[in-house]
Amino acid sequence: MLSRCRAAAPSLAPSSRSSRRSVHYVAPGAYPPPSRVQRASRLRGRFDTGDIELFKEICGQSTDPSRYPLASSVAKNVVVYDGNTIRKSLAASSRGETRDEFMAEFHDCLLHGPGVFAIKGCMPDHSVLDRANAAFRTIIDREKSESGVKGDHFAPAGNNERVWNSFQKHAVEDPQGFVDYYANEVLDAVFEAWLGPGYRVTAQTNIVKPGGRAQQPHRDYHLGFQSEEVASRFPIVSQIASQLLTLQAAVAHTDMPLISGPTQLLPFSQHFDYGYTAYRHPEFIDVFRSSMVQLELAKGDAVFFNPALFHAAGDNDSTDFDRWANLLQVSACWGKPMESVDATAVLRAVWPHVQNLARKAGHDAPGVQALLKAICDGYSFPTNLDKDPPPPDGHCPPTQLDRAFRALESDQTTSQLEEVLERYEQMRLP
Repeated sequence: MLSRCRAAAPSLAPSSRSSRRSVHYVAPGAYPPPSRVQRASRLRGRFDTGDIELFKEICGQSTDPSRYPLASSVAKNVVVYDGNTIRKSLAASSRGETRDEFMAEFHDCLLHGPGVFAIKGCMPDHSVLDRANAAFRTIIDREKSESGVKGDHFAPAGNNERVWNSFQKHAVEDPQGFVDYYANEVLDAVFEAWLGPGYRVTAQTNIVKPGGRAQQPHRDYHLGFQSEEVASRFPIVSQIASQLLTLQAAVAHTDMPLISGPTQLLPFSQHFDYGYTAYRHPEFIDVFRSSMVQLELAKGDAVFFNPALFHAAGDNDSTDFDRWANLLQVSACWGKPMESVDATAVLRAVWPHVQNLARKAGHDAPGVQALLKAICDGYSFPTNLDKDPPPPDGHCPPTQLDRAFRALESDQTTSQLEEVLERYEQMRLP
């Protein structure tokens, strides 16, 4: 059984190696990458001082601004983009070409570069965030009265306020607010840049109160949530590849001055092959504590990072300031999301508002496309190929996303859409 439990972290053994390799940006296509100290094998051996020295060297790199000409700046090794510039560029020129240029930089940053970038003004309309905050507050208060304190990830239960599956709950609580929030072509470009088409969005709202302590540094889902013993049983190459299945993001729903504890980040740490088993060891934690960076964020800014990046929510040392973030965890169509989302329930709740948006902006508007891609399952499998066979001219049956777009184009009512989706779900069952 896979479980998230902690094991005692053994100390490092002395290194048997007399020299270290120089570390640079990982060249596209290079394998094995220069981040490997231990001999390439199915499983890792015991950590030694050579591993920790290489980890320090990897994390001691500097971001080269020339690699990111579309960015507005580089701050503390984090690539920074301007959301208004992205939106204007997408709208003003050949959308496909410009979009691909931004996506290429996003992907390079996450895979070959520092592993993290920020978009200033990713959510430019603060009224949308205020409306979302009001919905989340209603949900939190209701859930507290019903079930009490909830558990947390990498922090003691009760220190923070959480909304698990804030994606679906947001849609049900405030359908119009949900539509305004996720009809965001910038988010769509980032998600597809890292994960490709058919991605699945989940979200968890996190409110850190004054005095709230920092999380333990960690890597994220998938393997970041397993114990070291379980993670170590996965082949090294699978551990490395797992980072391609998920993207982490945090949208600032309030300003985040440094005193409030914005996310602690260790640029380049995703390049260390053995990080999923290393992050619990005190020697690696010491490197994180001494080298991590934090960016002051404004309301509406967003940070995106490779899930293999060492990171942690910071200490809220303020006396009177709640730090609000909506944490987006986005999965590739081939991966298993951490949370279950009932996309049919979401579509049912928001459908009239989706139709209104499409009538105003057009069915092909980037915001409409982004919204439906965030909600719907855009992958054909798994399915029952007896009842849901591939078309004569292809191998993949139509997806839930395909059906939603067709329903939008034909102006189907909510009840008509429900019938379509119910038939679709029944076709996929064994």
